[in-house]
Amino acid sequence: MPGCFKKTLFALASLISFLSFILIVVAMGTPKWMTGKILCKTGADLVNATDPELVKFIGEIYYGLFRGGKIRQCGLGGRRSKFTIFPHMVKKLNTGLHVMIIMFLCVAIFFSLVSFGFCILNAIKVPYRAIKGPTGVCLWNFLAGGFVVLAVTSFMAAVKLHHLTERIANFRENVFQFVILEERFEDCFWICVASATTHAMNLLLIAISGINFPKIKTKTEEVNVTAEDIMY
Repeated sequence: MPGCFKKTLFALASLISFLSFILIVVAMGTPKWMTGKILCKTGADLVNATDPELVKFIGEIYYGLFRGGKIRQCGLGGRRSKFTIFPHMVKKLNTGLHVMIIMFLCVAIFFSLVSFGFCILNAIKVPYRAIKGPTGVCLWNFLAGGFVVLAVTSFMAAVKLHHLTERIANFRENVFQFVILEERFEDCFWICVASATTHAMNLLLIAISGINFPKIKTKTEEVNVTAEDIMY
């Protein structure tokens, strides 16, 4: 049986692994990974809008991995619309990269749950095989955190290198052309970053659990036995 200190550390690590699982699921299901401001360039050019008038042509956009929405401002008031990435819009985007982001997060969810199970196992008993012990827990946390980092990096590449926001904003826009004025990574994106951080915390906890702290020994008083004591 593991000691009380190690039990506490692995119990805490299991909670952190489960927290990471929850964070990834919430992030994937929320449609606000990115928000931004979009300018209706076609409408602004038609009326030769100057700086004070450009406000009437600036709308908003937000999206996640599966859905999003935007407010079109083309001089006649805002028009709200919602959209889904699958099945139609994904053809307009970099399909392979977008699917890879989702796959990376799904794999990270799997390894987070594996880490959760192995942490509970190590909190209850000392496993016979090394892969089931701290070494295995380190491996699963490293893989889970690594796949989250891959997903976050791929999403940043899609936004900055493949102009993801601009492609989404101009999807099925045959008349108007939209230009991106501002982009911001929102809470769901940073939730994924937090998920990767939790796995780094788990690696630290597991490293601490492997430290053998010196035991405090109490000195026992030496008993001097004399011949008279033996007689009694």
